[in-house]
Amino acid sequence: MGNITIFTEFLLMDIASSRELQVLQGLIFLVIYLGAIAGNLLTVTVIMTDSYLHSPMYFFIGNLSFLDFCYISVTVPKSIVNNLTGSKLISLRECVTQTFLYLFFGSTEYFLLVVMSYDRYVAICHPLHYQLIITRCVCTQISGGAWASGLVYSAIHTGTVFRLPFTKSNVIHQFFCDIPPILSISSKSVQLSETVALAYLDYLLIWAPSQMRRLLEASSRLCSTPWCPP
Repeated sequence: MGNITIFTEFLLMDIASSRELQVLQGLIFLVIYLGAIAGNLLTVTVIMTDSYLHSPMYFFIGNLSFLDFCYISVTVPKSIVNNLTGSKLISLRECVTQTFLYLFFGSTEYFLLVVMSYDRYVAICHPLHYQLIITRCVCTQISGGAWASGLVYSAIHTGTVFRLPFTKSNVIHQFFCDIPPILSISSKSVQLSETVALAYLDYLLIWAPSQMRRLLEASSRLCSTPWCPP
C-alpha cells in the first residue's frame, strides 16, 4: 500500500488574477464590510436603547441584524486578509470553524425569518389577539429555538463533512470554506453520508415552517407576559 498524504492545510481560490487586483479587491471588501457591520450594529443599538422599539417585530429585527453581523464576519475578514497579504492558505482547524459558523448563522437566519413571517401573519390576520399570542415569553422561546435549530443543523453538517481526513486534494475552489467545494475533495463515504444528511435536514427545513403555528400556540399557552425584552 502506497503512502497516503493527509492534508492539514487548504488552498483557497483566488478571485482576482493579478496582485494589484487582489489588493484592490481586498480594499473594496473592507469598505463594504465596515459599512455592513456599522449598519447592523447601529440597528441593534437603536432598538436596544429606544423604548418605543421594544416590540416583537423590532426584537426579531434586532436578532436578525446581529445574525447578519456575525454571518458576514465569518468569511469576509479572512478573505480581506488573504487578498491584502497574498496568502491563500487556511488551516484545517480554521476551515472547520469557518464552515461550522457559516452554516450556524446562515441556518439560524433562515429559522428566524420563518418566525418573523409568522409574527407578521398574526399581526395582520389576528390583530386583536396579537399581544396575547406573541408575548415576551413566546418571543424568547421561539428566537431561542431558532438559534438552537441552527446550532444542531450546523453541527450535523460540519461533523459529517469533516469526520474523515482529506487525502485527495487540498485545493478548495472557493474563497472560503463552503460545503460543496469541500465535498468535492472528500472521500466517497463522506459524500454519501452528507447526501443522506442533506436530504433529511432539508426535509426538516420544509417541515418546520408548517409546524410553526402549532408550536407558537403551544408556547403562548405557557406564557402570559406581554411584549418582548429589548
